[in-house]
Amino acid sequence: MANKKVIAVFGATGAQGGSVARAILEGKKFAVRALTRDVTRPSALALQDLGAEVVRGDLNDEASVEAALKDAYGAFVVTNFWDHGSKEKEMCQGKMVADTAKRLGLKHVVYSGLENVKRLTGGKLEVPHFDGKGEVEEYFWSIGVPTTSTRLAAYFENFLTAWKLMKAPDADYYTLAVPMGDIPMDGISVADVGAIISSIFNSPEEFLGKAVGLSAEALTVQQYADVLSKGLGKEVRDAKITPDAYEKLGFPAAKEMADMCRFYQMRPDRDVKLTHRLNPKVKSFSQFISENLEAFKDI
Repeated sequence: MANKKVIAVFGATGAQGGSVARAILEGKKFAVRALTRDVTRPSALALQDLGAEVVRGDLNDEASVEAALKDAYGAFVVTNFWDHGSKEKEMCQGKMVADTAKRLGLKHVVYSGLENVKRLTGGKLEVPHFDGKGEVEEYFWSIGVPTTSTRLAAYFENFLTAWKLMKAPDADYYTLAVPMGDIPMDGISVADVGAIISSIFNSPEEFLGKAVGLSAEALTVQQYADVLSKGLGKEVRDAKITPDAYEKLGFPAAKEMADMCRFYQMRPDRDVKLTHRLNPKVKSFSQFISENLEAFKDI
């Protein structure tokens, strides 16, 4: 540990941070300081067993962030909008980390960002869980922190949660309600993100100061449905729902998710070729389904 440069990994017991922490540990080039609010949870202890230094890090506590970043070479920073649902809170957390990274002189921060959709569309679309990250991404650069921003495609894992298959009423097939029309939507498994981030830390000269769009592949909703049909052995059809109809579904984030898909229909930059170069083992949606059949069994 003493001989290696330290990368602090925020959210190390979460999906993105955990993937990053494990991949950097596997690469053996850097030491990992894994930040988590609860150092006693099993996922934190598992990282410790793999060789990480596990420390308490809370994005709402500046002193803990300062301690976690002290003497670090770099950091992977991810914030979770869905923890609290507040764009303002997410921006406060991100900017506090940026200020601390600047003050302590970190050499490379990889920030899990996204586009500022509201600004890019002149206020026509509003996607708070994108927009706040977009503002923080700009802030990192504006104050001179050596930063790479990674903008991930939609998670394949969303097909187990937000985009879970629905049984068609009085029919023997399932429907997939994602309001994309016939426009391809980029996707990636969050489990494959870690190796990509590790590659970026290994090549700072190529990626510092850049925003990098990441995607395993882009499929239409009908193509996603076809892959699900084949993988699960159940007929799945595109529900052909429009963004307007989707936002009227009435659940709390319906308007936000509809606007996100309207933005996805504009095909934001996600680089499939670069993603495969950074992680040659990145999974296709078909591979993701075959490796996660157990998770889909309750559908």
